[in-house]
Amino acid sequence: MSSSTDEFLIRGVTLEGMPFRPSDWAERLCGVMSAFGSDGRMQYSPYVYPVRSEGVKCVVVDARLKEIEPMAYNFLLHFARDNELQVRHGRAEERPQAG
Repeated sequence: MSSSTDEFLIRGVTLEGMPFRPSDWAERLCGVMSAFGSDGRMQYSPYVYPVRSEGVKCVVVDARLKEIEPMAYNFLLHFARDNELQVRHGRAEERPQAG
């Protein structure tokens, strides 16, 4: 990962181009990083959340997680590597900044 990249995407497609299973893998992975909000409901972390990109389930990982919780960040990288999932740079640099 480039140090200038603000996020990366774990795609639900293996390096061989096969869909990753189970079909709810992204929600499960993000659930590991979720917490209870002030309303008592589970909420995804703002640093790790599921999305669809080009019809494929993916997980966005904010690179700031490496500084905040390095073990969680490494867990996500190892999950992608161990399951031979595609990883690419995210779009955070392309998004307009709030404020």
